[in-house]
Amino acid sequence: MSDYGSEPNQRPRFIAGATCPNCQAEDRMVIDVGQDVRRCVACDFSESRPSANPDLPSTRVTRAAARRLDTAADTIKILGD
Repeated sequence: MSDYGSEPNQRPRFIAGATCPNCQAEDRMVIDVGQDVRRCVACDFSESRPSANPDLPSTRVTRAAARRLDTAADTIKILGD
């Protein structure tokens, strides 16, 4: 059996340390790779995978121009006693 999802009858995989957003049960979340869904085995909560490219608000971190900005380093002098 392969771990790469090429098999049609692949079993769901548990997510270590995950907490269910519905019932707050820990270590009960599984990912069903064939259906691209995460679900809780304790309360039957299920949720499909979010889109790969969500609409993010423009911030100084997400703007490409902000990441290309080079700032010059300034020398500082630390005064002691």
